Amino acid sequence: MSEKTIAAISTAQGQGGIGIIRISGEKAIEIADKVFVAASGKRLEALEGYRASYGKVMENNEMLDEVVAIVYRAPKSFTGEDVVELCCHGGLYVTRSVLRVVLENGAVLAEPGEFTKRAFLNGKMDLSEAQAVMDIISAQSRQAVRCAVSTRTGALKKRIDDIKNDLVSLAGHLCAWADFPEEDIPEVTEDAITEILETAKEKITKLLSEYETGQAVIHGIDTVIAGRPNVGKSTLMNLLSGFDKSIVTEIAGTTRDVVEETVIVGDVTLRLCDTAGIRDTDNPVEKIGVDRTKERLSTCSLVLAVFDSSQELTDEDIKLIESLEDVPSIAIINKTDLERKLDINTISKKIKHIVYISAINGDGKQELTDAIAEVSGTKNFDPCAGILSGERQRAAAQKAQNSVIEAHNTLSSGYSFDAVTVCVEDAIDALLELTGENVSDAVVDDVFHSFCVGK
Repeated sequence: MSEKTIAAISTAQGQGGIGIIRISGEKAIEIADKVFVAASGKRLEALEGYRASYGKVMENNEMLDEVVAIVYRAPKSFTGEDVVELCCHGGLYVTRSVLRVVLENGAVLAEPGEFTKRAFLNGKMDLSEAQAVMDIISAQSRQAVRCAVSTRTGALKKRIDDIKNDLVSLAGHLCAWADFPEEDIPEVTEDAITEILETAKEKITKLLSEYETGQAVIHGIDTVIAGRPNVGKSTLMNLLSGFDKSIVTEIAGTTRDVVEETVIVGDVTLRLCDTAGIRDTDNPVEKIGVDRTKERLSTCSLVLAVFDSSQELTDEDIKLIESLEDVPSIAIINKTDLERKLDINTISKKIKHIVYISAINGDGKQELTDAIAEVSGTKNFDPCAGILSGERQRAAAQKAQNSVIEAHNTLSSGYSFDAVTVCVEDAIDALLELTGENVSDAVVDDVFHSFCVGK
């Protein structure tokens, strides 16, 4: 356990029904007893774990607030340490006042993610499960929550352990067979090694192949609505966001800057941008908007390219179509409530996914939802499988895959089993780094630095 006893506000910073000040560490109960007076007269040190006591927090013989104090005894707490949670009335002034008096009586302010970091260091969860805590907090969709919860409860760890355990057994067998030739240890065959390595490679490759889809589910997809002026981009933006986010008029060029909104379409979160219509213009303000649109198109992960069904394709339409040949995109044929004059063949040659809608009436929204799921790879995605949720995890998995491939190549090239063992051990180290079983303090500090204070 750390010598410091830490404290922080663990609920949102704002007005609410309840505010929680969490205290964790060897002196958590002792410090809480200095500021809390129970209505029963019973001190918190006399309570067993998972017990609550009603009373008040005092400062200089004056009541700050009525609170409920909940005691958790080590190791059966979130952090694995003694923990007290003081549940007071919600509100910035009250929660900050209670925290201040706790700090004045011996606690120190927790750093970002320090409660979860202590849970990791005390063996309450591995590093992949700890990172999932923040994913749960930041989740913006049902699928994102399911992904994060499954990882938090060990789904990813199980997949990693399945790979790691086979490699550990292989490495152990290889070492024993090489180091103790006089013992009656079964010989390791090349075919047996190859089978284990190929299975490990297949499992890691599948894990890596799901990474981008997992990122799309957890963090959302950077999406741009693009098209020439007055094709219905802003109307589509309003349809997807559920309210009038963008100004809609019949005047071309109304939208002159990037309008952003996070929306949930089906089970996919889109970080959506309604952009200025792409066209040549002499208007300096509109030109800035068009330039920003082109910049967003070059960096986004998905483009919703909007075309007017009631008009023939223009040069601006053609330029947009040609620019999207190698970009994940959906062609949205809008204004289907009007007579069609658009040549679909020109679009279909460059853009695979085409959806017909009337944004003003809401027609075709489900078809668009289905197309987004297919293009983003989330259509058949299993959120409960356990996925890699960050670049650190992806890099560790990639390192493990490279080591397994190197082991296979070393074996195929006729090198000794000792050389193969070195590669296998490198793969094991990478997997241990992924779960945090073998990781530097600097990496641990970096992971939890991105957490919010109080968690």
